[in-house]
Amino acid sequence: MKLIIQIPCFNEAETLPGTLADLPRTIPGVDAVEWLVIDDGSADGTADVARNSGVDHVVRLPHNQGLAKAFTTGLEECLKLGADIIVNTDADNQYCGADIAKLVAPVLNGEAEMAIGARPIDGIEEFSPLKKLLQKFGSRVVRSLSGTDVADAPSGFRAMSRSVATKLNVFSEYTYTLETIIQAGQNGMKIVSVPIRVNGKTRESRLVKSIFSYVKRSVLTMCRIFVVYRPMRFFMTLAALTFGVGFIAVLRFLYFYFIGEGSGHVQSVILAVFMMGTGLLLAVVALLADLISVNRRLMERLQWKLTELERGMKTSDLD
Repeated sequence: MKLIIQIPCFNEAETLPGTLADLPRTIPGVDAVEWLVIDDGSADGTADVARNSGVDHVVRLPHNQGLAKAFTTGLEECLKLGADIIVNTDADNQYCGADIAKLVAPVLNGEAEMAIGARPIDGIEEFSPLKKLLQKFGSRVVRSLSGTDVADAPSGFRAMSRSVATKLNVFSEYTYTLETIIQAGQNGMKIVSVPIRVNGKTRESRLVKSIFSYVKRSVLTMCRIFVVYRPMRFFMTLAALTFGVGFIAVLRFLYFYFIGEGSGHVQSVILAVFMMGTGLLLAVVALLADLISVNRRLMERLQWKLTELERGMKTSDLD
């Protein structure tokens, strides 16, 4: 049983040593624990710091491509290295490394396929009241979209099985946290939350440059994933609302027509034709999007099967 702890990094030469010093090298039930650093085009020698600090594997991206890309690159490398369980943590030492054993336990015991560390949001002094409120609200929305009970959706501290890592496809260029939960939940993967501790703040967040920017990007990400995984519901809802407005316009015109004032309300007919036509068009789009979604799911399953086949071939070669 091999566990790899991956750490996406961008200019983390100062904070990385402290993060690594907090990570475990042995975990009950695991035969080998290795560390992987993904250097996302850092300009401060992060990769050299990682190697000098005893990191087992370092992957360096040629230029900064964002947290989501660094995360997925790490997953791909962990799979190539034969990881059975993958743990992702941040390079700023936000999460307590000693809690990795607790985080891994549900995956190791077969109780879950993914475990996400739930921070004590109310007890984090660095979080403003507004940020705490938004964190809780965002997690509630993600729970609704994903059909899971995740307590802290934005948490990057998570453990996952090899099977889950193989099946995740991150489309966002901003962050992976919300998207992977929704994707995993929609695919029927078992996800649990594990209460964890946090360390003191070491630097300002690079992901949350402003509350407005973070909320905007998060909303766009959730909408995009909802369209990808529930296209019929999304477009049919828009179709029903649009058609409904047109239908109300028709009723308005008919009312005035039957009381003898129809000639002065032709605009209602124009609005009704436009809105009802748009509603029917959106209904057609919903059907097409649903067919595309089915095709995408079939392609994903084919990708999973090919990955499993490649792993089996490599294993047989080693034997």
